[in-house]
Amino acid sequence: MRSDIDRLMATRQLDALVIAGDHDFNPPRHYLTDGAHVTGGLVVKKRDEAPFMVVNAMEVEEAAKSGLHVYTYQDLGWVELMQKFEGDRYRAAVGLWANALARAGVESGRVGIYGSGDLSTILAVTHQLAADYPQYEFVGEQGLTLFDEAAITKDAAEIDRIRHVARRTSDVVRATWDYISSHKQADNGHVVDANGQPLTIGAVKRFIRLALIERELEDTGMIFAQGRDGGFPHSRGEDDDILMVGQAIVFDLFPRELGGGYHHDMTRTWCIGHAPAAVQQAYDHVIEAFNRAVAVFGVEKPTRLMDEAVNDVFEAYGHPTLRQNPATTTGYMHSLGHGVGLKIHEMPRISFMAQEDHFQIGNVFTIEPGLYYPEQGFGIRIEDTVYVAENGELVTLTDVPKDLVLPLKT
Repeated sequence: MRSDIDRLMATRQLDALVIAGDHDFNPPRHYLTDGAHVTGGLVVKKRDEAPFMVVNAMEVEEAAKSGLHVYTYQDLGWVELMQKFEGDRYRAAVGLWANALARAGVESGRVGIYGSGDLSTILAVTHQLAADYPQYEFVGEQGLTLFDEAAITKDAAEIDRIRHVARRTSDVVRATWDYISSHKQADNGHVVDANGQPLTIGAVKRFIRLALIERELEDTGMIFAQGRDGGFPHSRGEDDDILMVGQAIVFDLFPRELGGGYHHDMTRTWCIGHAPAAVQQAYDHVIEAFNRAVAVFGVEKPTRLMDEAVNDVFEAYGHPTLRQNPATTTGYMHSLGHGVGLKIHEMPRISFMAQEDHFQIGNVFTIEPGLYYPEQGFGIRIEDTVYVAENGELVTLTDVPKDLVLPLKT
């Protein structure tokens, strides 16, 4: 968690961190600044000291809301650098980074580079810095980065943020159920409104996006996939498709706080009106697998045990799994879950292949078993986001019933 940053810097022998970025959402910057909304600049942190921000003068007030010390570009010599380099903004930016490190009291050593933005520009700046200031070693990380490792566990404030997102997300999903159920069935099996106009996937998505905005959340690419499309785990669904009675719909919603922030992730599978026998049977198997996974959870246990339990259930019923056949494109064809936070996919991994991951207090992660049979015309997935409480209990953050059949107006 955030209190581990200095320890993780020491483990990696990092003397300082520099977080770069532009106006887009930037998880490391958000993490260190408690969500300050700025459109560029730097965050600089010397080990064992508080970070500070370097921003355009127009952004001082927003940056100050972080509670961190804020410097403007002018404070760190931007005008002089532009004059020195005859208006070359790239070379001035190199000098600004060097001045920021000096202001942090980092005269030499290993500097970790993080953030998001134009990767080509950041790469060019760090290469030039290394050439102009050989006393610094600029470090990138492969695999599990410092911020990835810190985010494996969440503190109480982070869990409260995620809980609030989860409550509002759950409200949206329940409202979507009610919206669809307010329609009726036409003779041809289409779902229609009171005037006989068909209800499309695009119309449902518009309803969901508006409902999210009303709750200060934003869509990050929801899945609302019907029939055969639902048999492909990441099919988003086709906006022009009309909702049909008796077809399975995979509804995966993973919004975040408006403007960027913490996520929630959940999936429900619905059949409007009634469920065909094959869909109901597969759904029952997925629910059984979900419950089995929860039953084997335990703090300090390997995360792979939950996925192993799910594979056991599905294989006993004859469903293909990745454990049996890594190339399968049907049956259970993904891992059981993943961490959730400022990024929608974080650590820990909940997979039979994750040999080193263990459950810890403060984990926030998904449980999402599924079965996929596109040529049979359906997919099934059930997903809750959960967290590991201080007492070691697994607590769900998703407050939506797991009913399969969504009834329409008579």
